Amino acid sequence: MAVKIVTDSSADLPAELIKELGISVVPLYVRFGDEVYRERVSITDDEFYQKLVHGPVHPVTIQPGPQDFVEVYKKLVQEADGIVSIHLSSKLSGTYNSALQAKEMVGEGGCPIEVVDSGSITMAMGLVCIAAAEAAKAGKDLEQVLNGVKQDVPNAHLLALFDTLKYLQLGGRIGKAKALLGSILNVKPMITLKDGEVMPAGQVRTRAKGIERLVDFVKNAQDIESLAVGYSTTLDEAQTLAKRLASIFTKEPVKIARLGTTLGVHAGPGTLVVTLRGKIAE
Repeated sequence: MAVKIVTDSSADLPAELIKELGISVVPLYVRFGDEVYRERVSITDDEFYQKLVHGPVHPVTIQPGPQDFVEVYKKLVQEADGIVSIHLSSKLSGTYNSALQAKEMVGEGGCPIEVVDSGSITMAMGLVCIAAAEAAKAGKDLEQVLNGVKQDVPNAHLLALFDTLKYLQLGGRIGKAKALLGSILNVKPMITLKDGEVMPAGQVRTRAKGIERLVDFVKNAQDIESLAVGYSTTLDEAQTLAKRLASIFTKEPVKIARLGTTLGVHAGPGTLVVTLRGKIAE
């Protein structure tokens, strides 16, 4: 038996990595009016973005309930020495609290469950999960895996380039006046995460300048352990960016991941995100 890794769908882990590393993923939900879907279970990413752009109702995301985690934990405790459950920032969602409640409901018995607030989202969290799963696969015990996660969490960073302010405004994240200003000036907002919260990281006038900022983000980082490019709708752009970044980061292949509903609701089409495990200048 070994340590098992659990996360939620906001990690945006590619399906092949989930399978290869044996990671269990608890889906979040997305609601369009009266229609509720489980992310990547009853709605695909393509279907989500189609409805986001062309549908009459702006969606909202819904955290998994404790029972969603209970089902996963109960299955894993039969086959694991321990479980490390890593989730999106508690300042962005109640998912982490649902996992904590599920831990109490299941009881540890002979299989301890450790629930970790990643303080992050998308592949910034996903890279932490991948490193944890690789450590578990290499035979490290619960304490070793957990210590690795705790070291990685503060070193997981992201920088995102949004194509438009529209979806942030629709989600009520910024005032309408600012959204209008952005549309007039064709401003491309950039965001990051700090202490588990979404923070503005400036804005650029053109997409090309935004992509240069993403490249500089990697150039200026130190001791990078892993790197990923996330995209909402422009795979070709993500692949081109990943090739550029591969000349800077040569330790391992740059991963490419699709942004799901959790970030996609607020980011919209055309979003590019660079995530890394390493150190960045404050």
